[in-house]
Amino acid sequence: MFLDGEEWQSYFRNFQRSAWRLEVQPKYTMPSEAESLARFLHGEPKPVDHNAAWHVTVRDALASGKSFGRVRVVREPLTDYIRYQSTWGIPGNIAAGEDIRVLNLTDRDLDLPEQDFWLFDDETVVHLNYRADGTQINRELIENPDLSTYHRWRDLALAKSVDFAEWNSARP
Repeated sequence: MFLDGEEWQSYFRNFQRSAWRLEVQPKYTMPSEAESLARFLHGEPKPVDHNAAWHVTVRDALASGKSFGRVRVVREPLTDYIRYQSTWGIPGNIAAGEDIRVLNLTDRDLDLPEQDFWLFDDETVVHLNYRADGTQINRELIENPDLSTYHRWRDLALAKSVDFAEWNSARP
């Protein structure tokens, strides 16, 4: 089942305990981010309200006792998108309360999928499907997922990753 619009947004309002994402794509070609990515690449300052709507979503969830987390997979050299995300996106998301870790797979391989997914309340899985250029194709609710596999991937990614601040401070 494919999710879009209000139905997709409802997952971020209606989860009960946790929303967690594995983020593996080297770039995302998102129309809503095209202008801010271009501004970043031109060396312009980050707008004060960058990603503000997501920050409200995260803060509202945390105020209700819920948690947001993700592991961002990277490989060197970093893509322009990862540099943008690491400079303009992730710090604000963390300030809003999201737990973001980084898993550098430059010189290693782990038994993790090449598939982005959200895991809501440890029981609902939504795949984020992308073309090779980073354009999102769709969001797919996985019916009857093998939850032990998704939990294993989450736990492995968390165990092998480092806190964003630690990773970021070690970058040249």
